[in-house]
Amino acid sequence: MAEIGVQMFTLRRWTQTIEELRDALARVKEIGYDTIQASAFGPMPVEEVAKAVADAGLTVGATHTPWPRLLSELDDVIAEHRVLNCHHTAVGMIPPDTYLSLAGLNQFVEEARLIVDKLGASGMTFSYHHHHHEFQHFEGKPWLQHLVDASKGFELGFEIDTHWVVAGGADPVQWIHQVGHRMPLLHLKDFRLSADNERQFAAIGQGNMNWGPILDAAEAAPIDYYFVEQDRCYGEDPFECLKQSRDFLKEAIG
Repeated sequence: MAEIGVQMFTLRRWTQTIEELRDALARVKEIGYDTIQASAFGPMPVEEVAKAVADAGLTVGATHTPWPRLLSELDDVIAEHRVLNCHHTAVGMIPPDTYLSLAGLNQFVEEARLIVDKLGASGMTFSYHHHHHEFQHFEGKPWLQHLVDASKGFELGFEIDTHWVVAGGADPVQWIHQVGHRMPLLHLKDFRLSADNERQFAAIGQGNMNWGPILDAAEAAPIDYYFVEQDRCYGEDPFECLKQSRDFLKEAIG
């Protein structure tokens, strides 16, 4: 069974100093999570991050690494992950202006292949995290589908994000079934409408996602980590939102 953790982008306003990070990690552990996906921390030595995580009784299951660092600082990225005892990273986003075309796709595939090979030689995986714009169609199918097809010859992983799949007009269950065997990481993120009919993020179980089939599909796949993420909380306490999500998931899957 996959471990359930927190995507720390949810708490980015509370993790800009080592003191803030320590407090946030302690609260994450108290809520009932055992692992995190490190992301959007303020500038601080990786050794201090690793100690803060260990002192809180947590692990770093995965990270998000900025695309420019993956392209130009990969040796440093690998060394930092060794300090964190972390074997999974993903790119949170790549520049759409550069890559959101078929020519851009080909460029990304060639660059990603080199990253996958080097990380793989160091015992790490590399996954692609999408947003909604990757569901834009090119020659009859979504850009993301082109990426799945073009990367079958090497071990690029996928980090499906349930909210962004729905925002792109697609079906999370179908996408989990399609790439589950290549998906070490899954973002669990709910979707609701505001009083003004605007798309919003929501705590798990507090929105309109049909979680039963989504979680059934996920449980059938060899996923290592589920990460709860809520990009915005709209004035609500993000720690309370994370607790609502954990309580829902505990009831749903244990």
